[in-house]
Amino acid sequence: MADLRTAAETAIHQCLDLDAEESIAIVTDDERRAIAEALYEVAAETTADTTFVQYPPGEQHGQEPPEPVAAAMKHADAFLAPTTRSLSHTRARSAACEAGARGATLPGITEQVMVAGLDADYETIASHCEDVLDQLGDADEIRVTNPAGTDITFAVSDREWHEDTGMIREPGSFSNLPAGEVFVAPADANGTFVVDGTMMPHGLLGEEQTLSFEVADGHVTDISDDAISEDVAAAREEVGNAATNLAELGIGTNVGVAELVGSVLLDEKAAGTVHIAIGDNASIGGDTEAPIHLDGILRSPTVYADGEEISLPE
Repeated sequence: MADLRTAAETAIHQCLDLDAEESIAIVTDDERRAIAEALYEVAAETTADTTFVQYPPGEQHGQEPPEPVAAAMKHADAFLAPTTRSLSHTRARSAACEAGARGATLPGITEQVMVAGLDADYETIASHCEDVLDQLGDADEIRVTNPAGTDITFAVSDREWHEDTGMIREPGSFSNLPAGEVFVAPADANGTFVVDGTMMPHGLLGEEQTLSFEVADGHVTDISDDAISEDVAAAREEVGNAATNLAELGIGTNVGVAELVGSVLLDEKAAGTVHIAIGDNASIGGDTEAPIHLDGILRSPTVYADGEEISLPE
């Protein structure tokens, strides 16, 4: 597929800037092999030290991969991980970056999302990330509202904002691909957030469909949806209250994403959206480890930094 190859070239050359003297690991599972093969083909044309590792899909996002997969990521100069379940918030991914590997996860990636999301100018995306971060500054409190009923306040405290620009060129750097967001693991949160965009396991929500979450003292206390409640309850049996942690606040900056398509990976990057996640945030600056990381995308948000409305990219 020609378009898939073009997207793979963007990932290997523009995003990673892979060198002929470097090693790279392409990590995938049984359901994402076609995308991984496109990445492998371009990578192998660039460096002879290219490894391909495939394993059965995990059962849930944030689940640790088999040890040989973790080792391949850790011992390479670079890695790309198109997988069905996200490896972003795993110890394996964190350990790889801490060891100096740079790379990107592509959780839930499809060929459609790969082509659409990587048909972008990542220099421009990086500029939008910088603009949003400048407006957020050193704000202690972030408030988010939206027409669906969201009104939630986050305490940033000493937590650091991060940017996901897709430019993964320094040792230890990490991104999702497709990229385009700024995000933080908040120290506390209180209020209500209402997802009216995309959230697994439902994908893209219907026009009148919303999912409501009540939050107190940094934990989700009530969930309107049975399926998500069951996922959180299962994780809670394993790790206790860590499963209800309000894990992340993110702001999308990818102006190349024109509409939501039902993929969390792509939709959370859409410029002018906000996403809020439940569960693990140890790999993004928080201190909570959990076997889940559930992102919900909010349409048409308004974001305030210490009471001042900020301008979101469109």
